[in-house]
Amino acid sequence: MQKIAIAILGGMVAVSAVSCRNQNSPQEESKAFMLSDSMMRQIVLDTVRTETVRNELTLVGKVVPDENRVIRVFPLVGGNVEDVKVELGDHVRKGQELATIRSGEVADLERQMIEAQSDLLIARKNLSSTEDLFESKLVPEREVITARQMVDKSQAELDRVKAVFAIYGISKSASYIVRSPIDGFIVDKNVNRGTQLRSDNAESLFTVGQISDVWVMANVNESDIPKIQLGMPADIKTISFPDEVFKGKVDKIYNVLDPETRAMKIRIQLSNAGYRLKPEMHATVGLNFEENTRMQSIPSKAVIFDRSKNWVLVFTSKSKIEARPVEVFRNLSKRAYISSGLADGEAVVSKNQLLIYNALNQ
Repeated sequence: MQKIAIAILGGMVAVSAVSCRNQNSPQEESKAFMLSDSMMRQIVLDTVRTETVRNELTLVGKVVPDENRVIRVFPLVGGNVEDVKVELGDHVRKGQELATIRSGEVADLERQMIEAQSDLLIARKNLSSTEDLFESKLVPEREVITARQMVDKSQAELDRVKAVFAIYGISKSASYIVRSPIDGFIVDKNVNRGTQLRSDNAESLFTVGQISDVWVMANVNESDIPKIQLGMPADIKTISFPDEVFKGKVDKIYNVLDPETRAMKIRIQLSNAGYRLKPEMHATVGLNFEENTRMQSIPSKAVIFDRSKNWVLVFTSKSKIEARPVEVFRNLSKRAYISSGLADGEAVVSKNQLLIYNALNQ
């Protein structure tokens, strides 16, 4: 009997030991995961805070020159284009020669100049002779008056022809020189050497634009029109510079809809240092605006989507990190708004959180 009692007691001790080990295993397992110091240096912690909910509107647009700084150059005379000095995209200075036109109209103006100069010279000589005869009382005074009127008339005609020369910028040759009216870039070109131009040509030869400032024209769908306001901040992205965001503001709303696209245009003005933004570039426009709601906010990259739920890693200490499910009200490019699951002041992991999340779920 004594041996049986000893055996039963030994069994109870063994069961108790096993039970204690089983009870301690969750605590030991919970302590098994702990962030190392090197891993702590690789993560980023952000604090949950309540802020006004923002929204984003993404639009498609393109870069265009500032129309207030664009000049279209038309030919003032018809003729044959002898030479074209510039190409599309060239930078030009004010007064720089763009093209040369051999024109019969210029030749006719030169003839008019020569005739006007000759008529004035003859009229002046006639006035001088008439004044001499009048002093000798050989002609009446009315002939002197008539001679002076002819001088005035000839002078007026010469002044008219000179004014036409100045307007057309005609030199002493029979060629008409097309010059740039401003400093800028050739953003459009519709002429080549040998082109025949009519005097009533309605198409511009060149378009010169200054692109130190440019516009981004974007289309707004009819359903989004109520969200647009003047002065809204805009983030512009292009294919050429995918990692760079150009900042601007909505400075004009075109309050008409395109009958074909049913969209309204808006304009964003941008400074174009270094001329990196080129006319006709495609652009993605992101507009940010506030709503009349406040909600808890965290960086959008802190949210993990897994098993049809959104998760956030809540950090308390290196050995206490919780993968907590949350309800996401809105997830924007930079901020996520959480309707439930977090409290103000809690710390969440927003960098390399997937490594920790995977380790917790092993």
